[in-house]
Amino acid sequence: MGLDTIDRAILDVLRQDARTSVNALAQRVSISRANAYARLRRLTDDGVIVGYGLRTDPVREGFHASAYVALSVDQSDWQHIRSGLLAMPEVEHVALVGGDFDVLVLVRARDNRDLRRIVLEEIQAFPGVRSSRTFPIFEDLDAVTGRRGAD
Repeated sequence: MGLDTIDRAILDVLRQDARTSVNALAQRVSISRANAYARLRRLTDDGVIVGYGLRTDPVREGFHASAYVALSVDQSDWQHIRSGLLAMPEVEHVALVGGDFDVLVLVRARDNRDLRRIVLEEIQAFPGVRSSRTFPIFEDLDAVTGRRGAD
């Protein structure tokens, strides 16, 4: 389905605050409440909106070390590796990518010692992980707000 400018405006408002009421949403995008409700229903029914979530500041949540971990993997083991990564509470995001590496993983840890354990003792232990490269995160910026975490 194609999205028009009003649909995109609705998504932008909800990305800023998913708790926005239908009345406030309608006002912000200059449409009627009934139209806003119908568009939300259509966007959800069509699978454009797949859920509503919560964004947190990882540091305030107790995760003082974060890193992107790039993995080279045996493709035949991808499903097993994927399942294992998704089961790890410290893993926030997993992406199968093209390029020099096969998988990019966002890891949140209590501190550097915990990050070392997660990468070297857990992720590297998955059968089929050939190598990893860790990229520490020095500052997180929220792509929606442009601010750090929950600031």
